[in-house]
Amino acid sequence: MSDIKQVDVLIVGQGAAAFAAGLYSSRYQVETLIAGEQFGGETAIGGTIENYPGQPDIDGFDLMMKFKEQVDKLETPTAYSNLKTVTKNGDFYRAVLEDGTEIDAISIILAVGRERRKLYLPKEEEWTGNGVSYCSTCDAPLYRNKKAAAVVGGGNAAVEGAVLLAKYAETVYLIYRKGELTRPEPILIKVLEQTENVKVLYNTEVAELIGTDEAGLTGIRINKPWEGQDELTIDGLFVEAGADPRLEIPNQLGLEINPDTGEVHVDKGLNTSVEGIYAAGDLTDGTELKQTITAAAQGAIAALSAYQHVMEVKAGWQESGAPASSSSQVTAAASGD
Repeated sequence: MSDIKQVDVLIVGQGAAAFAAGLYSSRYQVETLIAGEQFGGETAIGGTIENYPGQPDIDGFDLMMKFKEQVDKLETPTAYSNLKTVTKNGDFYRAVLEDGTEIDAISIILAVGRERRKLYLPKEEEWTGNGVSYCSTCDAPLYRNKKAAAVVGGGNAAVEGAVLLAKYAETVYLIYRKGELTRPEPILIKVLEQTENVKVLYNTEVAELIGTDEAGLTGIRINKPWEGQDELTIDGLFVEAGADPRLEIPNQLGLEINPDTGEVHVDKGLNTSVEGIYAAGDLTDGTELKQTITAAAQGAIAALSAYQHVMEVKAGWQESGAPASSSSQVTAAASGD
């Protein structure tokens, strides 16, 4: 068995909420460890960010690098592995990472974010990277001088992706299952309306992916004909249909889930329904606004709550003379970051 690391606060994730939590937790002078594989979370793959105060027109990846550099200055250690299991162990939580590392933590902050939604159509998984993508800001330049591409979704990411793709592909189809765009920021809708080579297909869904295993995706079949055709020949399909909270660990820990949003329920201190477990960022129902700035703010708040819990537990040790340590409770199944 590997040596067990003991920390005060374990932060799970590597996005804005996690890095902000790491920064604040380290400044509270408690032993802190950040764990996770996917650097930067959604911010890192979100393209140019124009609404982060003090950093106009900064690439999301670069912004996350600045977050991490600030955390690194405090020599906050990072384990580049995802959380696999968690077991209640007296005053601690015994966390096991996918690489086998075992960690005892008094407080855990879950900042694992969301998993991007898929269409769950035949061949979608096989053709990912061969015509199917989930990140328009990452892959749009690959479609320079291509005839056509399509984006599925109706939120900010979908509109931004369609406008970006329009700079490269001759025609871009924005496919949305509802009758109007209500979720994107008004300024994005204005830009979309001014982008002539984006065709918006309302009340439409992708019914089938067309192509071969050798060539990958070559087209799509839609459930509602557009200009007399129900098949569109395209070079790439970008699924920007939102994301769902990563609930594997929260579910196994028995955390309260908001039935209306499917997110981990938290109070104003980012406390979950289980003592010593906190959640921050897009995983939570703490705010409807899912932005880098709100994720960072939640990370800072969660760090304060986690610190206060650590101090309370350690005060109890001073009275009793020793920490409680008795293995109990069920394990929590694999999670991302």
